[in-house]
Amino acid sequence: MASKASAVWTGSLKEGKGTISTATGVLKDANYSFATRFEGAASGTTPEELIAAAHASCFSMALGAQLGGAGLTPTKIETNAAVTLAKVEGGFAVTKIALTTTASVPGASKEAFDKAAADAKAGCPISKLFANNTEISLDARLV
Repeated sequence: MASKASAVWTGSLKEGKGTISTATGVLKDANYSFATRFEGAASGTTPEELIAAAHASCFSMALGAQLGGAGLTPTKIETNAAVTLAKVEGGFAVTKIALTTTASVPGASKEAFDKAAADAKAGCPISKLFANNTEISLDARLV
């Protein structure tokens, strides 16, 4: 299965603007700009915000799968992702992704949960995408 999205950009880097849409329509003409990406403007999204959403959702699903494989059923998994874009030699790069997750898993020991979380971090396709060039940290807590 191929997931699809599109982006349209008009104008120069600093004065221009763009829109992002997904084939499913979940995002339709979502605005993005230099100001949202580099100056912290509140209106619009950024590619890094979309990566954060993708990684948080991917990790949560992967953790659910790992727990299920261990015979455990989570009541709730909540993951936040913070993606850092930084200036590096040669331009900008995603240099760090910090995952923070809490999970309610009846009957889970700390050891079983920690193993499932580590395996989910290693096995999540979005983690794999960034594994060789981005620091990925994980703070996972059983609640």
